[in-house]
Amino acid sequence: MDPWLIAITVYSVFSITTAIPTIYAIIKGVKPHDGGDSFENSPNFSEEAKIKLAQHFSRIAGTLGFWKKQAEVFRRFHYYTLMWTIPASVVVPFLVQAISPDNTSKQFVILVTAHTAILFAFHKGFKVDANFKTWREGESHFYDLYRRMLDRPMTFGETENDQLSAYFDEVENLRMFIRNAEIDNMPTVEEAQKQLTKESVKITGKNS
Repeated sequence: MDPWLIAITVYSVFSITTAIPTIYAIIKGVKPHDGGDSFENSPNFSEEAKIKLAQHFSRIAGTLGFWKKQAEVFRRFHYYTLMWTIPASVVVPFLVQAISPDNTSKQFVILVTAHTAILFAFHKGFKVDANFKTWREGESHFYDLYRRMLDRPMTFGETENDQLSAYFDEVENLRMFIRNAEIDNMPTVEEAQKQLTKESVKITGKNS
């Protein structure tokens, strides 16, 4: 059997298989970790304050789930891209030298370079680094506030009303910051087309 055909088959199967975790995160999402005891069991607040804090958390729970899903999708795609593009950048020059008159060898090189180029284009066009940082920092910063409110509410103010007001304000400001960052990191059609054209030129060597 043609070794180049075997290489094409193995590469195709492996590249699809390793993309499954990213696809799964996009479709199914990611379940948040159990954060332990919450405000309901805290000895630091009155019953009225516990109700307000629990209701506030229930309203932001969906947002936290979305932040976690986005962070995990971009994280997995980032490492998927690195896993394939770094070895390809080293191997492709040697593969080019190994091309034989057989058309199958050329197809394998085209497959590797096209796959790498597409990953580069999507990684750049969707601003994967910036988006992962935005969603991960938003999620992490919220839970820092959440744990601080649980463990050291006095850092938010002297009275219970001051503590609740300051905590709600900080969470609101955090949501606004993440919303603005999301808009700033939104990919545009023009950027995506430009990046795809750039990577296409690298493969074909032709500038349209």
